[in-house]
Amino acid sequence: MITKTIRTCFPIAVAAVSEKAEEINKLNVFPVPDGDTGTNMSLTLQSVVKELSALPADADMEAIAGAITHGSLMGARGNSGVITSQILRGAAEGLVGATDPATSADVAAALRNAVKVAFKAVRKPVEGTILTVLRDISTKADACAKAKDTLEDALDAIVVEAYQSVARTPDLLPVLKENGVVDSGAFGFAIFIENFVAAALGRTTEVSDFSATFEAGTDAARDAALDRVKIEANDDWEGSEYTYCNEFLFKADAPFDEDECLNFLASMGDCELLVGAYPDYKVHVHSNTPNLVLEHMLQLGQIYEVFIHNMVMESHERTEKIHADQDAAAAAEPAKPLGFVAVAAGSGEADILSSLGVDVVVFGGQTMNPSTADILEAVGRVNAEAVIVLPNNGNIRMAAEAAASACADKKVAVVPTKTVPQAFAALFAVLPDMGIDEAVEAMTEAAGDVRDGEVTTAVRDSQASDGSPIHAGDVMGIINDSIDVVGSDVKAVTLECIERMQAEEEGDSLTILAGSDMDDEAFEDLVAAIEEAHPDLEVDPHRGEQPLYPVIFSIE
Repeated sequence: MITKTIRTCFPIAVAAVSEKAEEINKLNVFPVPDGDTGTNMSLTLQSVVKELSALPADADMEAIAGAITHGSLMGARGNSGVITSQILRGAAEGLVGATDPATSADVAAALRNAVKVAFKAVRKPVEGTILTVLRDISTKADACAKAKDTLEDALDAIVVEAYQSVARTPDLLPVLKENGVVDSGAFGFAIFIENFVAAALGRTTEVSDFSATFEAGTDAARDAALDRVKIEANDDWEGSEYTYCNEFLFKADAPFDEDECLNFLASMGDCELLVGAYPDYKVHVHSNTPNLVLEHMLQLGQIYEVFIHNMVMESHERTEKIHADQDAAAAAEPAKPLGFVAVAAGSGEADILSSLGVDVVVFGGQTMNPSTADILEAVGRVNAEAVIVLPNNGNIRMAAEAAASACADKKVAVVPTKTVPQAFAALFAVLPDMGIDEAVEAMTEAAGDVRDGEVTTAVRDSQASDGSPIHAGDVMGIINDSIDVVGSDVKAVTLECIERMQAEEEGDSLTILAGSDMDDEAFEDLVAAIEEAHPDLEVDPHRGEQPLYPVIFSIE
């Protein structure tokens, strides 16, 4: 029976989310800086469990839907919790009247209703969040229903799609990609879905490693999502206008204009939500003036269970806790002989550097140079007796050297790399038994052998190395720090740079990184053109996601 399945499986799925609430909290949270997404989702879901447990044993689906709707509304915490409450409400209401046993068509109908209710509650839906995952699994469920898949096959497909959608969130929300993380609310939602389905299908859940034992398809999808999860300390509050997260329950004295109320909340801040139905509502908004929000709502009815969080303080506390956890983990392990810190401008660059053995990546580059303090802090996080810093930009070298001189508790050296491709070559030159002095020598020599190029757009009038004029908006090809090619097309300028470098000294391999301003289709077209023009050149393409430079490459 559907009713029995929900009452049995819901608490199991909630326990999985609660078990992992702290890990979800530690994820960078975007697009809003609520640092307690896991806790908020857990508390919201636990309120539903409490309401369900209070129902009589023979409660029908309509009563269960009512308990889920009321419990999630009353217990909703934070932006993520309120949105979760609307997803649950929509799905539960969508199951009222479903066949028993349920079919894949019933699941599809429930998720379609969840999409309708949840998206209606959010006036400005943001792609790359929990709402995106909801829409994606609904689309998958519709496809399964159309194909007349069995309920088990449909549920498995939904779980796979949930994790695949989570893994795609950085590609939809730029700030996620910039910081190399997935959306925390979306990830918590996928954990809930997987464990609910696992329980419904009689499979053993494994909360310790994020969820359940599934077929290879789900394992691969989950691994893809987990590969993109990074728990980071982030003090960047840039772009956040509001300090306080305001949320409370509201009982209206009489029917009122809900749209007008939402407009008022929007005038007070952002992330405004007014969910529920007369007379009971949940209100959520980020604002700098919570007193004005409360005063306005008091004119319309009664407020209770008021929570006002200072998000700036929460963010700083979260950062301090992450640092403390990292320091504690490092202290528990013996220091290794040699570690590495490197600077990267894009998430793709950071991923490659990490795969090559870099312990801590500092984000920075052209126009966003990290400070000496930033680099020194990164060095301090490396659990190694000696650390090598790769600045990967000429403008960052001095800050790196200053950090090396200021570090008193470990030996620090700088390999003066000017580009990320130089860092790649330098890291390949390190052998396991090398000491810091020997490693620095080998890495410096390897970096010096790299011939690299960059393609970017001129922001002001200038002149090329041959004296020819450069106008703002021109595409420039920079070869070994010299502006040698000027044109109007990124592809043409890149090809000309490679042609000149090959004519000067023929290389065997080319590593090329696509910037955030170049989409996949354009990048694939460029790579194909390079391979056609230089069939003997082995091309190794990657997404670097660096800003300002749509193409960075090196030839060896």
